[in-house]
Amino acid sequence: MAGVLAADPTLADFGKDPLWITIVKAVMLFLFLALGVVFGVWFERKLISRMQHRHGPNRAGAFGILQSVADAIKMGLKEDIFPRTVDRVLYLLAPVILVVPAFLAFSIVPFGPVVNLFGAATPLQLVDLPVAVLFMLAMGAVSVYGVVLAGWSSRSPYALLGGLRSAAQVVSYEIAMGLSFVAVFLFAGTLSTSEIVKAQEQTWFAVLLIPSFVVYVICMFGEAARIPFDLPEGEGELVGGFQTEYSSSLKFALIMMGEYLHTFTASGIAVTLFLGGWRAPFPISMWEGANQGWWPVLWFFIKFTLTFCFVVWVRASLPRVRYDQLMSLGWKVLIPLNLAWILLVAAVHNVVVNDGDKTLGIGLGVVIVVGALAVWMRFDTVNQRRKEARKAQVEAEFEELSREPAAGGFPVPPLDLPHYHGVSRP
Repeated sequence: MAGVLAADPTLADFGKDPLWITIVKAVMLFLFLALGVVFGVWFERKLISRMQHRHGPNRAGAFGILQSVADAIKMGLKEDIFPRTVDRVLYLLAPVILVVPAFLAFSIVPFGPVVNLFGAATPLQLVDLPVAVLFMLAMGAVSVYGVVLAGWSSRSPYALLGGLRSAAQVVSYEIAMGLSFVAVFLFAGTLSTSEIVKAQEQTWFAVLLIPSFVVYVICMFGEAARIPFDLPEGEGELVGGFQTEYSSSLKFALIMMGEYLHTFTASGIAVTLFLGGWRAPFPISMWEGANQGWWPVLWFFIKFTLTFCFVVWVRASLPRVRYDQLMSLGWKVLIPLNLAWILLVAAVHNVVVNDGDKTLGIGLGVVIVVGALAVWMRFDTVNQRRKEARKAQVEAEFEELSREPAAGGFPVPPLDLPHYHGVSRP
C-alpha cells in the first residue's frame, strides 16, 4: 500500500489501512451523507419548483439554501411527544433501524481509485467484500424492520397498514432487484463493487445489459419507496403511512433521513454497477490521467447527482400508482422478465467466454425468451380479469340501452351504439 499507487483497487488492497485512516474515511463518509441529506432536500425542492414554474425556497439564505438547515434545527429542538398507547422501546428503536442500515449500505460504494490520503495510500472506499452487493441488499432488507416496527409500535391502524404495505413492497421489489444484478455478476465474474467498476473499463454495463439496468431503475423506486411507488406513505388513504404517529421531532427527522439515505444508496449502486462507477465517461476517458488521483471523485459525483436528478424528475412527473398495480408489476412483469433475461445472458456468456457452439447458444437463448413470454402471457390473470370485466360492462350497457323505448313504444337498438372489440352489435 505504501508503494506505487494503483489505478484500480482490488480486494487485496482492503483491510491494510491504519486504524486512524479507517476512522477518517468513516467520518468523511458520514459527513457526506449527513450534509447530503440537508442539501438534497433543498435541491429537490428547488428542482421541482422550477419544473412547476415556481421559485421554491428563496428566503432563508442565498437561494433559500438555509431553509433545510432551519427545518433540521426545528425538528431537533421541537417537543418530543409520545402517544399514550405506543410501545416506547420499539417506538424509539424503529427510526434508528431505518437510518443505521442506510449508512452501512453506502460503505461498499467506491468513490475513486487508490489515492494518497494524509501520506497513506488507501482506496477511496470504506470497505469492500467478496459479497459486497449482497451486503447492500441485506442492509436494505434490515431497514424494513424499522418501517414495520414503526407501524406496529404506534398502535395505530393507519400506521400498521403502512408498515405492512412497506414489507410486502420491499420483499417484492428486492427479488426483482437482486435478479437484475445477476447479469452483472456473470459479466464481471465477481460480487465485489471495486472489481465490478474495474470490469466496466471498456463499456458500461448500462449499455451491455440494458434490460437489467431498466429493471433496476424501476426497482430502485420501489425499494426506496419513492413516487410513483411511495405506497407505504399514501397520504390519501393512510394519512401519513407508517410515520403517522411520529410528530415533527427528532424521530421524524431520522425517518426522513433514512428515506433520503436509501435514495442515495440506490443512486450510488446504480452508478457503481451500471454507469462505470468512478470512471470518466467518454470522451473524457481518452485523457490519460482522467481515472487517476482525485479526478474520479468528480466523475462519480457528477453521475451521482444526475441520477438523483432523474429520481426527482420522476417524482415531479408521474402520479402515484394503485397498490394492486404496484404488486402486479413486481411479481408478474419484472420477475419473469428478469428470469428470461438471465437465462439469455447466461447462454450468450457461455458462447462468448467458453467458445461454445454459437448457433446452439443463440438458439437456446431465443427459445428461452419466447417460452418465458408465452408462459407469462398464458398466466397473466390480471389482464384476463380486466378483459372479462370490460366485456361484462359493455354487455350490461347494451342490455340497458336496448330497454329504452323508441318512437311508437317499440324497443329498437340506438343508432349511435358504439362498437367495442370482442363484443358484436346486437
